[in-house]
Order: sequence, then C-alpha cells, then structure tokens
Amino acid sequence: MLWDAEPALTAGVHLPLFEKHLAAPGLPLVDLGCGNGTQTRFLADRYPRVIGVDLSAAALDHAGRADPAGQASYRLADAADRTEAESLHAELGDANVYMRGVLHQCEPGDRQALVDGIAALVGDRGRVLLVELAEAAGLRLRELAGGPGGPPAKLAPVLRHGIAPGEVADAAVPEFLRAAGLTVLAGGDLPLATTEFLADGTRVELPSKWLVAGRV
Repeated sequence: MLWDAEPALTAGVHLPLFEKHLAAPGLPLVDLGCGNGTQTRFLADRYPRVIGVDLSAAALDHAGRADPAGQASYRLADAADRTEAESLHAELGDANVYMRGVLHQCEPGDRQALVDGIAALVGDRGRVLLVELAEAAGLRLRELAGGPGGPPAKLAPVLRHGIAPGEVADAAVPEFLRAAGLTVLAGGDLPLATTEFLADGTRVELPSKWLVAGRV
C-alpha cells in the first residue's frame, strides 16, 4: 500500500506531536482508518488499550491475522455514521483518536460527518491527531504521474480508483473540526512518508498538515 510506510516513519513521527497535548493519556486510543493494522500494532506497544477501526472487513481480517498475540482489538465501523460512532463511544468511553490520511479518501459530502463522528469518540476528555495530505501534495503527485515513465507503480492504482490525494483544502480541515465543536490546539507541516521510491532510490514523501484538537 502506498500509505503504509513503516511506523518509525509515520506513527512514530506523529506521536511526539500528539502526546504533549493529551489531557488524559490513559484513555483508549482509536486508530481510525487502521487498514491492515501496521500502525495499530505499533501504537499497541505504547498504549494500554488500542482499537483499530476501519470500514473494510478484508483489511481488518488482515490486521487480526497479523496480530496473533492480540496486542490491539479491531472493530468494523463507519465513524461517519453518527449512530456507529456513538455506539463505539458508549463501549469505550472518551477516547484519543489517531487518523492519518483518511479525509482525502472520503466522498466530499462525508467529510464533515466523519469529523463529527470523531468528535463523538473524543467526548469531553479525548484528543484527536489528524494528519492529512496538504494541497501541495496534489501538485507533487501530478508531477510524479506525468513523469517520463508514468506514475510510480503504487500510485497508479490510487489514481485509477478515483482517489484524489491532496484535494482537501488546507483551510477546510480546521473548519471541519470547529464545526464539530472541537478546538484546534496545535498544528504544523510535516512530510508524509509513502512506501514508493523514485528510480534513484529516494523515498517519495508528500507534504502534509497535522492538527491536534479537542474540547477545552
């Protein structure tokens, strides 16, 4: 997968940004959009209770098989469905939420609903760390796609399936959070590592934005 770089380059980079803003570090940690669980297992080595949540049953099956020791637990759920988000909150209580690169994969009309679902999971004490591709990533990906050899192998299916990385405006993400009743506590710029490499062996990194938010 294009986005599933090793945790030392992804969640391992993001956690220090997140942890300094956690009001209650002992809350359950939800890895929202966990995919095959690579980052979830890394998080489960560092937090007492980690739950990987995804829309894809196939991805969760892979995640479970890759975690035979049961370091984390996994849930099939759509956080953009308010009922499902509230049901998960009823089970877990307030939670801290880590979400990386999911908003740009949502249908535009679902993005506010997804952030509203995150706000339901966070409750009064939790925090959310969102990492999303910046608008500038779209330009970089178009450059890569238009190169002499065409798009890199792992990027081609992403574009073919209609996912448009970088299409979420930089200013939109904090507005989604505010509309959901969350306050942006911190944010900044960060390169997002991918699993793709250029012909010279250089890893493809894309511009991204990170934000920490919660109720204060």
